[in-house]
Parts: sequence; structure tokens; C-alpha cells
Amino acid sequence: MNYTVNNQTIDLGNGREISLETGKLAKQADGSIVLKSGNTMLLATIVSSKEVRDEIDFLPLTVDYREKYASAGRFPGGFFKREARPSDSEVLVMRLVDRALRPMFPKDYHAGTQVMVQLMSADEEVMPDSLVGLAASACIAVSDIPFNGPISEVRVARVNGEMIINPLRSELAEADIDLMVAGTVDSIVMVEGEMSEVSEAEMVDAIIAAGEAIKIQCEAQIELAKKVGTFGIEREYCHEEHCEDLKSRVDSLYPKMFEAAQKGASKSERKEAFKAISTEFVDSLSEEEKSEKAFMLKGYIHDVQKKAVRDLVLNDGVRLDGRATTDIRPIWGEVDYLPGCHGSSIFTRGETQSLTTLTLGTKQDEQLIDGALEKTTEKFLLHYNFPPFSTGEERPLRGTSRREVGHGNLALRALKRVLPPVEECPYTIRLVSEILESNGSSSMATVCAGTLALMDGGIKISAPVSGIAMGLITDKESGKYAVLSDILGDEDHLGDMDFKVTGTAKGITACQMDMKIQGISMDVLREALEQACDGRHHIREEMMKVISEPRDDFKSHAPRIVTFKVPGDTIGAIIGPGGKIIQELQAETETNISIEDVDGEGVVEVAASDKAAIEEAVKRVKAIAFPPTVEIGEEYEGKVKTIMPYGAFVEVLPGIDGLLHVSELEWRRVENVEEVLKEGELVKFKVVGRDAKTGKIKLSRKVLLEKPEGYVEPSERPRRGDRGDRRDRRDRGDRGGRRNERRERREESNS
Repeated sequence: MNYTVNNQTIDLGNGREISLETGKLAKQADGSIVLKSGNTMLLATIVSSKEVRDEIDFLPLTVDYREKYASAGRFPGGFFKREARPSDSEVLVMRLVDRALRPMFPKDYHAGTQVMVQLMSADEEVMPDSLVGLAASACIAVSDIPFNGPISEVRVARVNGEMIINPLRSELAEADIDLMVAGTVDSIVMVEGEMSEVSEAEMVDAIIAAGEAIKIQCEAQIELAKKVGTFGIEREYCHEEHCEDLKSRVDSLYPKMFEAAQKGASKSERKEAFKAISTEFVDSLSEEEKSEKAFMLKGYIHDVQKKAVRDLVLNDGVRLDGRATTDIRPIWGEVDYLPGCHGSSIFTRGETQSLTTLTLGTKQDEQLIDGALEKTTEKFLLHYNFPPFSTGEERPLRGTSRREVGHGNLALRALKRVLPPVEECPYTIRLVSEILESNGSSSMATVCAGTLALMDGGIKISAPVSGIAMGLITDKESGKYAVLSDILGDEDHLGDMDFKVTGTAKGITACQMDMKIQGISMDVLREALEQACDGRHHIREEMMKVISEPRDDFKSHAPRIVTFKVPGDTIGAIIGPGGKIIQELQAETETNISIEDVDGEGVVEVAASDKAAIEEAVKRVKAIAFPPTVEIGEEYEGKVKTIMPYGAFVEVLPGIDGLLHVSELEWRRVENVEEVLKEGELVKFKVVGRDAKTGKIKLSRKVLLEKPEGYVEPSERPRRGDRGDRRDRRDRGDRGGRRNERRERREESNS
């Protein structure tokens, strides 16, 4: 063995631990780690280019996370049977790790950098998403790539009042707090999760518990780096060139930038004002200087604009649009805007607007989740769309972005815990937020618009949910800071924090915090949460002016759903061979019927817009599941299912057929059954008995008809038994011949 393996172990308590190993796999990467916890194993690698592409003034960081199907002993779905594009759950993990790592790289480091984490072995109980951030940071720690870490990422859940770090999957199912927290040894850099209407203090307690675990994991990475010999060693780089003379001249634009920031103008007006100042300055430069120093010029102008905006807030307490730090932008909304939808709303706050639609569906509309670790279905879907026109831009559409997936998931987590239980609301629910204007906090507009659309559609949510995005501006030198309520897009871009908080009147339901600086103190975090609470309540009160509670009923064109249970052993009879029975029921009643086995019972769901159609379908399904007894001597009406030469098979009751023999159709002799009956028509008949040997039901139509005058029973008619008579009957092709009679008896017996 020509390589050295180094290991480090982290004790999670309760007999569980995490091991970090380096030096065995992926040795050509700049750094690689194998993380193991239980049977879950992750391979994390990082590679960073030694060269920098021209005109790059940011960190081109790519974080990729993939779950290999082989890790769980499964085959990928689809025709090609191989892993393809990442699932939404994988994208969400990528975003969690990216947001924790990105602010920790040096601001002047611009080399293309790729972090790849792969799930190589899976454990049913140990969830990998809470380990990916640790693995990613550890592989950087054993490399020479510049990084102001290490960081780590943990899940903290409150189960029965106890805070648990990286809970097992079975434990998480009982949690009322589920948070992913990332941080360094002494600060928090990222938070995201969902809660069951908890208080701000309870959320802070969870973050503090996570911070203690993060500190231990960061120290373990430092110890591992010391074993490897990479601790304190960074590669040399020079990714930025500076011209102090040019920077000084650009800094002279500060008064003009500050004046433009003071005007309290709209987004487009501010953009034009800042652009005019920049253009005037650039035009004063020589062509040679513009060409040679364009790269650094762009950064200097950005920096002086950023300083003007931040100083305005820190020194004057005034924001770009003229608001104070705690002010919320004007709000207006509307519901029932789209008459063809099952529910719709418009929510507008300042220059951010969401048009959200509600669609109600049946079990067949559930989303199938077929991932490496789970195969299940989802009844609540929320999709967020961010078209380029919402920011006045022109750009091609390239499919759903990671940002759209992340914002949609945040809004979904904010609303999911106020939805009624499945027993009360069996619908599959889909919300779609179309962002029509954007100037900050469009995901929170989605939460507010989603609440309004649900109430407009008659969904009995337990409480309305509102959301707000908080910002932060700090000055390290003076120690000044300002927490901003309901931030603008520019305040997000030029500020230090984007902290989204959603909740009801009782408490918080979801949150997402991203830092652009290296961490935040708990005191500032508490202040931001308290200020967010006041903002959320104000926004919710404005929403209630639009619609104060869910409508009493669904829209008239929305589907109605009835669910009920049937014995498990009747599921097959309801479905029928090849689905024949249930398909016929759906076609004949014009309903949508589904049935599934749940704990040995059949759960039936019947959906339609027509109440009478649902009632008929329910009646017919229950008749199969709880069949009434066919009474001899009773009259019935049923559909002709099949016509044979010797009679017709007729449905007596759902799932029960009987033979209406040709001789029982009419009092006269019937030569052809189709002279009297057609397949699919309804016919009235009487149950006259059962076959003594087979038990089959005997039916008669003619007994319900008036007997013709002078009718003589066949037993009383003269018999024609001589050979000539029989020959005459065969010559006439009479179907009453003995051969035909024997064939009819055989066919009847076989049927």
C-alpha cells in the first residue's frame, strides 16, 4: 500500500458516531473525504483550478450532490436505467451546502471550484442530507484551497421536548422542529427548516443546540487537517489586480451615489440614476484606460455604490425607497381573479407581485417520488416560477432553475403544516406561484399569495401564514448594524443577510437564513427574529383584509371527493379482471375512482364535479363490496352484459350476473335473442329460482309480460315424435333440434 490513510471520529452521543477518512479514495482530487455514519457513506471531493478565467470577478463555485441508486440496492427508473439529472431533493441539498460554503471563501479568490459529494452507501435510518455539509468542508480542510473555515452542517430536531442532533429518520417523523443549521466554530452562517408554529425563543434554542454540535465537528476537521499536514497551509494566488489611483477617482463619486440613494426612488429610477453617474465617469476616461482597466473599474463602482447605500442606513436610518428600517412596503391583494381556477390570488408588496393558482386533484394526480432512498407519493405540490420579465430582463428560459426549486420548497414548508389532515381533505393540492414583478422577497410573496389562494379555494387551513424577508447591514470598524424589515432586491444584494421567516399568529412555520459575511451573533439573530415577528403580524393583518377565512365551500367547478373504506378482500372484485369493473364504473358514472390497500383495508376515493354522479358511483362500489342478497321472486332491473345464441347474461346486482334464457324472453318462441335485447340496454326481469346443481340464478322476463290470450304451455301441446316430424324440423333448420339442444345445454353449463 503506497498511500497513508488518516481518520478522525466524532461522537454524536447515544452510541452513534461519524468517522472521517482521507487518503484512500480519489487521491487525484485536491481534497477527498469518506464520511461514514451507520451504513451511510459519502464520498466528498474538491478540485479548484490553478488558473483563473479572464474577466471573472466572483467565485465560480459549483456544488454537486448525487444519490447513487446502488447505495440502497435499487435500479434507477426509466428506459436507460442510469442516474440522470438531479432530483429536486438532491438540488435542495446542493443549495444547502453551497449557501454554507460560499461566504467562507476569500472575497478575492476567483478560481473555478467544484465540490462533489456522492452517496455511496445508504442506511434506512441515517439521513445523508445532514452530513453532506460536514463532508464537503472536511475535503476542503485536507486540501490547500484557501478557505476561512472549517464549517459544518447539522440537523437539529425537537422530539418530545428534547433537542436531537442528526436524528434518525424514525425520530424525525415525531419532531415539531426540523432545522438544518450551518456554522463555524463561533458563528452561524445558514439556517433552513420548518416548525409547528413555535416561538422565536424556541427556534433560537434549537439553533444554539446545533451550534454546540457544529463547534465539535469543526474542531474534528482541524484535528484531521493537522494529521494530514494541511492545517494552516494555503496555495498562493493572485486573482485581482488593483490601481489605487483609479480606485481613488472612483471613490470621489461617493457624494453623488449617496445623493442618488437618498431620493427614495423606485427600482427603475434608482437604477437609471446610478447608471448615469457611472456612465458619466467612464466616459471621462481615455479609451486605453477603459479597455485596460474595465475589469477593476466595474468592481470599484460597485463598491462605492454599496458603501453609499449602507452608510445611508447605518448613519441616517433611511433606506433606498425612503422607508425606516422597520417599515413594510404597501400591500394590496385580490382573490378569485382567475375564474377558471379552483382558487387564485394576487399578492403585491411594493414592487414584488405573485399571481398564485390553486388546483385540486385526485389520488391519480399525486406526484410519484422515485429516488434512491425513497419511493413514495406527495399530495401537496408548490411550484415557483420566476420569468425574466419579472425583473425587466430578457433572457432565454433554460428549464427550472435551482433557485426556483429552492424558493418553491421554502414556501411549501411554510404552508404544509397548516393544511387540513387527509381525512378531512383528501385532495391532491397544487399551488403555482407566477412571479410577475420582483424587487426582493418573492418567495415570501409566494407564501402570502399561497395562503390567499388556499382560502379562496375553500381549503380549511388551520391558520393563515404570512412571510417576511429580513436584512442586515453591518460595519465591522464602528460596530454599527441595522436589521431591515421586508428587504428590497438591492438591499439583499448589497447587504449582509437574507433571513426569511414565515408563520401564523401562534408562531413560526418555516425559515431560511443566508449570510454574506462570516456568521452572525445570537444577539443579532434574536433581534432579527423579534423584528420579523412584528412584520409578519402586520402583513397577515393586511392579507385578512382581502379574505379573512377559507370559503365555506369549494368552487362549483372544482372536483368533489368522497372517501370510504371497504373490506380488503373485496378490492379485487371492485377492480375486476384487468381493471374491467372499475373502468366500467368510471365510464358509466363519469367519475374518477381509485382504490388502494391500506393496512388490509381498501380505501376508495370517488371524485367528480357532479354530486349525483358521485352518489351513484359510491352506491355501485358499495354494492360490490357489501353485496345485498339476491332474493328469489323479486323483480330487478339490470344491464345486458353479453348476448349468446341461447340467451343473455344480465347484471342482477353489481358484480352478480344471471342468465336470461332465450325461452324466458317472451311468451312467443324467440328465434334470435337480438330481436328482443341489445347489449348495454337495461331490462326488467324477475329472479325465478336457482339451478339445483350449479346454484346459478335463473331469470325470466316473460313473467313480467302479459300472457297472450289462448296461450298453451309447451307441456300441453301435441307431441310430434315420429321420424318424419323430426326430419322435417332438421330440414327446416329449426334450432330446437336435438343436436342444437345438446349444444345449448353444454354452452349454458360452461358459462
